[in-house]
Amino acid sequence: MKHAPIRKVVIPVAGYGTRFLPFTKAMPKEMLPIIDQPVIQFVVEEAVASGVTDVILVTSSTKRPVEDHFDQNMELEAWLKKIGKEEQLEQIQAIGKMANFIYVRQKGPYGNAIPVLNASHLIGDEPFAVLWGDEVFLNRERPRLKQMFEVYEKYGGPVLGLLETDDEGTKKYGIADPEAELSPGVYQIKGLVEKPGPEKTPSHLAAMGAYVLTPDIFEEIQRMPPGTGGEYYLPEAIHALMKRRSVYGCRLQGEYFDTGSKIGWLRANLAMALRRPDLAKDVKDMLQSLS
Repeated sequence: MKHAPIRKVVIPVAGYGTRFLPFTKAMPKEMLPIIDQPVIQFVVEEAVASGVTDVILVTSSTKRPVEDHFDQNMELEAWLKKIGKEEQLEQIQAIGKMANFIYVRQKGPYGNAIPVLNASHLIGDEPFAVLWGDEVFLNRERPRLKQMFEVYEKYGGPVLGLLETDDEGTKKYGIADPEAELSPGVYQIKGLVEKPGPEKTPSHLAAMGAYVLTPDIFEEIQRMPPGTGGEYYLPEAIHALMKRRSVYGCRLQGEYFDTGSKIGWLRANLAMALRRPDLAKDVKDMLQSLS
């Protein structure tokens, strides 16, 4: 059976970004630069490279810079054209043309399941993807979502993005409980365990911030009770969904950066600078001098 292609991604960007205060007092954490490009642009580029056409950003009143980034800036474009900066002009014009950008204000209680529910009227009865706005995944040949879309196309059910982690990671992430490995790196999942620790962990497959979901997830979010701190968590809704239908996991191939943490953001900047011909030598010299 051929399944409908996935064309929509929901990206929640309404959080406060408290780990990066005071920077995030006036600027969204999703606009933190990785060298000269904001984190959120990397996330959108990955989705577009995977075949997504509609990018739904669930925002708040403090996230106008995110919206402005994907909008047209006529004054800047006119200035770049006037001074002959054609390459930069093409670069900024391409940002807003990557996809159809749709903005929804987050409403309701707190928790990462709520922005997904807020976008339900835009999803309808289609499958869709969810990515977090502060996580970057690099694999140019097979982007993270493309790997997950292939699993969905084969099995027709929700898909979790999984990464191998160590014992320390079992204390920090939700861990998938696999029922069976259906093919290399593809699993049927029977449960999710939040931060079980190395003694109780069912596996070392961490469920990272990437999901392919079907519209029945909205029913689970609507009927789920609040979790820790009164928040509504998407992984808990997915865990409930597993009682009604098969859910799959895809062990991802590529490099992951959690830019929501200070060390993760710094690591992303250094790693990407070392890959750029215009920066690599100077960065290596800088690191050597610091050490």
